[in-house]
Amino acid sequence: MYLVYADEEGNVYEHSELYGIARSGNNLVEILEDELIPLPPGATLVGLPNTRAVGMNPDTGEMQALPGGHQAVGALLPQGFTRFYVPGYTKTDKTQLFPLFGYTAVVWKDGGFYVTAGKTDDPEPWNPERCDRRELEVQVDRLLQTYPDNRLYKHLSNCALEYECLTASNTFLQRWEGAVPMSFACNAGCFGCISEQPDDSGFPAPQTRLKFKPSANEVVDIMLEHLRTPESIISFGQGCEGEPSTQAPTIIEAMKRVREKTSLGYININTNAGLTDHLRAITDAGLDLMRVSTISALDEHYNAYYKPRGYTLVNVEKSLKYARDKGVYTSINYLVFPGVTDREEEIEAMIGFVRRTGLKLIQMRNLNIDPDAYLSLIPEAQGEIYGMKTLLEIYRQELPDVVIGSYTHVPPAIVR
Repeated sequence: MYLVYADEEGNVYEHSELYGIARSGNNLVEILEDELIPLPPGATLVGLPNTRAVGMNPDTGEMQALPGGHQAVGALLPQGFTRFYVPGYTKTDKTQLFPLFGYTAVVWKDGGFYVTAGKTDDPEPWNPERCDRRELEVQVDRLLQTYPDNRLYKHLSNCALEYECLTASNTFLQRWEGAVPMSFACNAGCFGCISEQPDDSGFPAPQTRLKFKPSANEVVDIMLEHLRTPESIISFGQGCEGEPSTQAPTIIEAMKRVREKTSLGYININTNAGLTDHLRAITDAGLDLMRVSTISALDEHYNAYYKPRGYTLVNVEKSLKYARDKGVYTSINYLVFPGVTDREEEIEAMIGFVRRTGLKLIQMRNLNIDPDAYLSLIPEAQGEIYGMKTLLEIYRQELPDVVIGSYTHVPPAIVR
């Protein structure tokens, strides 16, 4: 398994002598054969800017950084795959932060690219290659013409065509999970927010946040267009917005109006679950699915990343328990990072959190972040680091009734 690197023009090469290595937390580690899978369809190889690739001399075991101009390479994985390691690299300029993507270690083996990852869900529904660009453009034009005054459709058309957001694209293709952005405001100041960053953060936000407050009519239009089959899912709370539950009155009105006209499909909210009273009201209005974003069940780690405003993990638990008791299918959007999520204390805390809240599904989502910036922000490891592959095995053993997946499912989710 040989080292992969890129030149300054973006051309990718395999090294003829050095083995590829990976990174877990702050540690450079060897890669085992059973931690590799072929590069999945829909994955993308990217160079890591301002880095030098690091490999291992197979004869001596010594780690060696390549000369300048030989960048480390990472893979950006599609939904359905959980990374086990970050690429091995050393930075040439530590003041420069990586763009907000989830970089996975990649090597050259048996004539092809392999990545350190495992399949945690069926990747086909979210395979970028299944999004027909021509058909998408046709459907965008059709819905924009049908609803010329709907600002949400105009906003989502940019998300679908410019950012190639698959959830936004689904909204126009009227399949699977579709999007209804709701809010420009948020009650958290996430360190790695992909839609809004302070000017001095050093992170280039990869997309633009919603800049207006949608009306109930605009929301109802999109919901009714999308909820046409029993398997359809329409979701409040997208990467291009803040916290959707800050717009609870509009959500509740739209949900009630939609359910007066159709019982088809599922209504989902992607939320940080901090506004417990708002989420209780949304739940009571007929919510079907709730996905709560979290990075940890430990207060110190959670607070460092999310920077919550006026809520704590206690509120998050209360929201999940209330939704569970009302029959909502609950899950977490678990932002995972090798060398952190697989720490002993993190695993123990999350198992307790899942059991207390009665979660049905854990969606493993690769955290989009600069590794060094993230590791400098959060608490240091207190116990053993088990590895991401072992973490998945522990969860499946300790939480046998909880589905381990990668994205929102129509219940009951059966992928294991």
